[in-house]
Amino acid sequence: MFTRRDFFTLAAATATLMGGTGRLVRAAARQEITQDDLLRFDPVGQVTLLHITDIHAQLVPVYFREPSFNLGVGEVRGLPPHITGKEFLKEFSISATSPEAYALTSEDFVALARTYGRVGGLDRLATLVKAIRAQRPDNTLFFDGGDTWQGSYTSLQTQGADMVRAMNAMTTDAMTAHWEFTYGTDRVRDLVEQLEFPFLAGNVRDTEWEEPVFDGVAYFERGGVKVGVVGQAFPYTPVANPRYKIPDWSFGIRESRVRELVDEARGAGADLVVLLSHNGFDVDRKLASRVNGIDVILTGHTHDALPVALKENGTLLIASGSHGKFLSRLDLQLKDGKVADYRYRLIPVFSDVIKPDREIAALIKEIRAPHQAELSKVLGKTESLLYRRGNFNGTFDDLICNALLEERDAEIALSPGFRWGASLIPGQDITVEDVYNQTSITYPAAYRTEFTGEFLKVVLEDVADNLFNPDPYYQQGGDMVRVGGLSYAVAPGKKMGERISDMRLLKTGEAIDPAKNYVVAGWASVNEGTEGPPIWDVVSNHIRRKQVIKIPENKNIRVVGS
Repeated sequence: MFTRRDFFTLAAATATLMGGTGRLVRAAARQEITQDDLLRFDPVGQVTLLHITDIHAQLVPVYFREPSFNLGVGEVRGLPPHITGKEFLKEFSISATSPEAYALTSEDFVALARTYGRVGGLDRLATLVKAIRAQRPDNTLFFDGGDTWQGSYTSLQTQGADMVRAMNAMTTDAMTAHWEFTYGTDRVRDLVEQLEFPFLAGNVRDTEWEEPVFDGVAYFERGGVKVGVVGQAFPYTPVANPRYKIPDWSFGIRESRVRELVDEARGAGADLVVLLSHNGFDVDRKLASRVNGIDVILTGHTHDALPVALKENGTLLIASGSHGKFLSRLDLQLKDGKVADYRYRLIPVFSDVIKPDREIAALIKEIRAPHQAELSKVLGKTESLLYRRGNFNGTFDDLICNALLEERDAEIALSPGFRWGASLIPGQDITVEDVYNQTSITYPAAYRTEFTGEFLKVVLEDVADNLFNPDPYYQQGGDMVRVGGLSYAVAPGKKMGERISDMRLLKTGEAIDPAKNYVVAGWASVNEGTEGPPIWDVVSNHIRRKQVIKIPENKNIRVVGS
């Protein structure tokens, strides 16, 4: 098991390999962060792996605030990535006013956002990728960890085709998937056929024939090294997302299948075996402890960003964040079929200091041009920082819940604990694009129904177990369901059925009665046939009516116990 002592030792060693955080801090103080600073790296070995994940169809630069809550339970409590804010800064020896603090934490986010600007943008990522490839033309592989085709207005309008064009133009080497499957079986097949690189998902099987639907492994030759890449799609897709979208495909962690594919890659002569995964960090940490022979796991799904490579059972775990905010670079020295040395850097994609790649910038402009008038429509303005990411309600979640309560005339609102969605800083206009960045899914109906108090508790308990079950293999992704009109206490360390208590209706302060019916509005139901207006219309109408959005700090959820 990876211990806290191991973590400190590895963090210190990796910081030394990276040259520490000092140079960027000093450069920032002189207002001299440059593209060269971001790319500075002393190459090592024969193979360079570049990795992005969970970009959620963000073609252009955005603001994105990291979570202030990322609770770990069981054996991983207090271990990365389950540290945030000041604790994160302290453990990684990062200055509170540095660009790394802005990129990696929520601390003083608004002030640092005004200093360092937006992050991401596929044309900026392309600049970095092309520069590294130019430095290491025969050594470099570029991988996409999935959640790529969904999360924006243009991806929804084109049903993922915009991102397929963009990632083809990026000369991607392979990808895996999760939200991609929410376009449905037929559309996924269509888009996979348009890809100019492998779509790897070895854990997806046909339910009738029990045969693999997609390739599970692909091979590459780089620097005289044979690289076997095993692809692992999100194992709980039919649970977290509508089963009716993919009725004939089954998923699952399928640990034995991963082991089989790793052995297959070794048997085919692979010197380096990489798992391109969308399992989530804690699942991958457990998987690495149980499956031998994986040299590197490029992990995704949980949107974690770590400036070090963590090690479990000889496997390096790489966490590359989300929304195009980071590019991971991992250089590997192979000797006698084993990793003898490595060097890692999590590169923050500071949009204002990276020259956009002309080819990708032109493609992005072409993709967005037919939609630009709609994208840029101003609905209102925010006086508050609007964000989503975190174990519990973010302010954009509260905005969505307020819209559901008022526009759908409900007592209680439920909004899914999605981890995707860009942030807005105070003073920004709220545009149609901003709303779709939070709501663009293929099952958007905003329902209005009645739940008993007892059923409400069951819902909260079920989601809490998905998030806080001490066995990572039972964590099915996402954060806690967001609530409006309701307060409650949650004890992450307790057992299923015992975590949620003191549920109260905010309007009256009265305790939720298990036998009473309450009018509930929500969206993103996984049940086929759910009726209601699309959530983006509900939220847009609310913002138009309010014009100025101000969201106070949410104090309606109390974390109690251990």
